[in-house]
Amino acid sequence: MQAEKKIYLRIEDLPSVGAATAQKLREIGFSTIESLATATIAELAAAGIGEKRAAEIIAAAREAIEISWVTAKQLAELKKGVGRITTGSKALDNLIGGGVETQSITEFFGEFGSGKSQLCHQLAVNVQLPPERGGLNGAALYIDTENTFRIERIAQMAKHVGLDPDEACERIIYAEAYNSDHQILLLEKADRVIKENNVRLIIIDSLTAHFRSEYVGRQSLPERQQKLNKHMHKLLRLARAFNAAAVVTNQVMARPDEFFSAMAVLPVGGHIVGHTSHTRIYLRKAAGKNVRIARLVASPYLPEGEALFRITENGIEDLEGDEGE
Repeated sequence: MQAEKKIYLRIEDLPSVGAATAQKLREIGFSTIESLATATIAELAAAGIGEKRAAEIIAAAREAIEISWVTAKQLAELKKGVGRITTGSKALDNLIGGGVETQSITEFFGEFGSGKSQLCHQLAVNVQLPPERGGLNGAALYIDTENTFRIERIAQMAKHVGLDPDEACERIIYAEAYNSDHQILLLEKADRVIKENNVRLIIIDSLTAHFRSEYVGRQSLPERQQKLNKHMHKLLRLARAFNAAAVVTNQVMARPDEFFSAMAVLPVGGHIVGHTSHTRIYLRKAAGKNVRIARLVASPYLPEGEALFRITENGIEDLEGDEGE
């Protein structure tokens, strides 16, 4: 007869974790069993508990939430739990496979004014909608690094989709990051906030702004990339542990050697950001009032392509008569 599976509600309920150890773990940003299950031994060892004990804690946490080997068929069943959030534009949704998906990182990059922050605002509203309307009945966690978040814009968008503006704002948990270290710390301490508020969308707008301004010159590049790498992997682990969508925006730099290319710019962050972002979308302005072109440049399973959408007072919308059919 198979032993009954133990259920742990708090991190101090896990074997090898007492009250004192739980306090140490919370101090370094691990407040939930989900975050411990996706941690590394080195991260937990930073709490001063030793590598052997850290490994025991991680193993117990992983067993508690059933992180194990699965067959490809079982994986397909698990993937049915992946949710999607509508962008507000059917054409853009179709381009990226039905909307922004959970358990992965979606990156929007482009020049200033290309619509990156507008998309983030729209997604922060749309995640609150019921699934039949393209949402996840969840809240959004919003890390703002460039002071681009506007409550007035959220209210406009919420009203248009039939949500109460005050209630919509209540379900967006916001923090402004003042530098790259603060940005990293906010995400490291986010697991409890995510769990307690049913956060299904994590936004960092923009991912690279602080790193780009603080780490200048080739000599600082290795340290910058190392920190970015760790930061993005933390984001991915949170997205997987809580079945949340992770969305980041990224700045671009010019490619003077590419005069006639469809992409005359490159996203900041190099291969580190490129390899960790599962879906990458390049945004740019198009002819026509408030029209934008979204180009899917990388996806694990979707072909490259483009879609047009419009940014209006109501938010992200399709061009008239264009729903990407």
